[in-house]
Amino acid sequence: SISRSEEKDSSSSRPSCLGYPLSIFFIVINEFCERFSYYGMRAVLVLYFKYFLQWDDNLSTAIYHTFVALCYLTPILGALIADSWLGKFKTIVSLSIVYTIGQAIMSVSSINDLTDHNRDGSPDNVSVHIALSMIGLILIALGTGGIKPCVSAFGGDQFEDHQEKQRTRFFSIFYLSINAGSLLSTIITPILRAQECGIHSKQRCYPLAFGVPAALMAVALVVFIVGSRMYKKVQPQGNIMIQVSKCIGFAIKNRFRHRSKEFPKREHWLDWASEKYDKRLIAQTKMVLKVLFLYIPLPMFWALFDQQGSRWTLQATTMDGNFVGYFLFFFPPYIHLQQTVNPILIIIMVPVVDALVYPLIKKCKINFTPLRKITVGMFLASLAFVAAALVQVQIDKTLPVFPAAGQSQIKIINLGTNDATVQFEPKLQSVDVKSMKSTGYMTFETSQLRSLNIASGNKTINAVVKLPGGSRHTLGVKNTATGIDVKWVSLLTFPRYILMFINNLPDAVNVTMGDTSFGILVPLSASNYNLFPGGRQDKIVAIRNSIPCSVTSKAFGFGSAYTIVINRCVGDTLNVTYSEDIPPNTVHMAWQIPQYFILTCAEVVFSVTGLEFSYSQAPSNMKAVLQAGWLLTVAVGNIIVLIVAGASKLSEQWAEYVLFAALLLAVCIIFAVMAYFYTYTDVNEIEAQLDEEEKKQAKKDQDAYEKQSEAVSQM
Repeated sequence: SISRSEEKDSSSSRPSCLGYPLSIFFIVINEFCERFSYYGMRAVLVLYFKYFLQWDDNLSTAIYHTFVALCYLTPILGALIADSWLGKFKTIVSLSIVYTIGQAIMSVSSINDLTDHNRDGSPDNVSVHIALSMIGLILIALGTGGIKPCVSAFGGDQFEDHQEKQRTRFFSIFYLSINAGSLLSTIITPILRAQECGIHSKQRCYPLAFGVPAALMAVALVVFIVGSRMYKKVQPQGNIMIQVSKCIGFAIKNRFRHRSKEFPKREHWLDWASEKYDKRLIAQTKMVLKVLFLYIPLPMFWALFDQQGSRWTLQATTMDGNFVGYFLFFFPPYIHLQQTVNPILIIIMVPVVDALVYPLIKKCKINFTPLRKITVGMFLASLAFVAAALVQVQIDKTLPVFPAAGQSQIKIINLGTNDATVQFEPKLQSVDVKSMKSTGYMTFETSQLRSLNIASGNKTINAVVKLPGGSRHTLGVKNTATGIDVKWVSLLTFPRYILMFINNLPDAVNVTMGDTSFGILVPLSASNYNLFPGGRQDKIVAIRNSIPCSVTSKAFGFGSAYTIVINRCVGDTLNVTYSEDIPPNTVHMAWQIPQYFILTCAEVVFSVTGLEFSYSQAPSNMKAVLQAGWLLTVAVGNIIVLIVAGASKLSEQWAEYVLFAALLLAVCIIFAVMAYFYTYTDVNEIEAQLDEEEKKQAKKDQDAYEKQSEAVSQM
């Protein structure tokens, strides 16, 4: 073992900078890279589920929150490994390797050309991608959760007892590095995702969006290992969490074993452990359980807070994301609001609240205790979801109505030079379509629609209709010299930003738009569906008989879908017409700012205060116990999302937001009552009393030993 004087000498020989151990800079850089990796991957995760794996909103939300919950359950495992077996340094290195492998697997799983692909660019054998994704997410959850309780504590270990001021500043810098990594990653990874990549088919570049976070995690691991020789490494001393658990278990067991009246009552049920465990451990366990009891209502806050990355992200996909023209600065439309507003507001508001709001409240002679701050945070989070519900109500008014399972929707495009009349049989509806025009979508019960009678010029045609339910269909009609040609195009799913071309020329053409090829289209044929970012304009090029014709496309609104008909190629100018399949989103994403602002205010007064409260009320050797308990509330909160969303069966999203707001408000009232009866603990005073009692007991034991020795010597 190393004596205290030897440890002090070795610590003084470690390099320092500006009064700080040089080793902490490696730890801060490591944390920045790790948070960049985690939040960067998480920023596009729910979009990856929805658009790449083709999962619906409910499944995407469920898997997302299951992953987040797992990330906050594994810190308990990490703390056990670090304190009982490997120590913090080896635990961080080992689990960081697992973490990096998981990120790399996620990047590989999103490679579109890993398997065959469908016409719309989605993977054909999606089970391979799902299996790899799940393996990657499990390894990431194990890695990020396992190192979470170790890194900040390992940074605190680098300081000596006389460096309390530097240690406090380190934690502020550490928290800033977390938010800086989060902010940069949530800006950069959506940009990477917006790129197109793929060999056989073009798709959003998820391999790059996941690959860069994987690379940053590898950098984090290398940086941490480079500083190895500078670190102060505290050896594992046995896990206090295990001791606390055993103490509680013995107290409960002993209490039920001695239920008869002949045994005297104890002041506290934990006092039944005094037969086996010392008074200090029992007193410290009482303090910990007192705080853990207050934690019981807290998961409901996280159930709402973490929906920023799921439900609120999906809400943003139904909104207009073009910020150009709304602000004086350029805000790229593919950077989603929800991925940047929260970290920006956190960086701004934490110092503002600490330096301005709290002092102002204090001047007003309001006793704004930590538990009152937490209560206010819960109320604000509930208010944020009310704001989200109001926004959702406005969005729902603008969303298109898609067909139910037993319905089909049909749109007619007249590609000929004569007007056309289409009769849906048996005499369901008749519609006239002018030359080069189209109808809107008409909804029919699939079981009732049997055939179509089409008349154009002096020609007629009858076509039998057999359409699958729950789908949209476009019918191209063209009067030619030999008769009436028809072309069916079915849209079985409804992804966003779809573009499809129909060749209305007499010759085959090779069509490209921007960097995306739609292939060679023979006359009266349709291309594959392709995905394009909203707000974007590109050059459409059609090569006919080796002669290119081109035209700049219109700007496609967020959430919109169009069928583009290629009509004529005169000189080098291409003539096209647009048929709107899905109208663009009209509710602007800026309307989400109020809900994000309110939720960020809630986070500042809830999360930061909660950590401070937990630290101040925990015994000196049980900070990790309460840290693990605090992280556990986050995991339980994400599990609550899965339970409530699955059990509520609400068809309207705004109603689900109101449900969560009401649940948190009810929990907030319960917590306020619990906080009212809570008595704050002066940990230092209690531990000083315990030290004094131990000294007195030690003196008594010493005196008794001396008297016994003296008696023995006189015999």
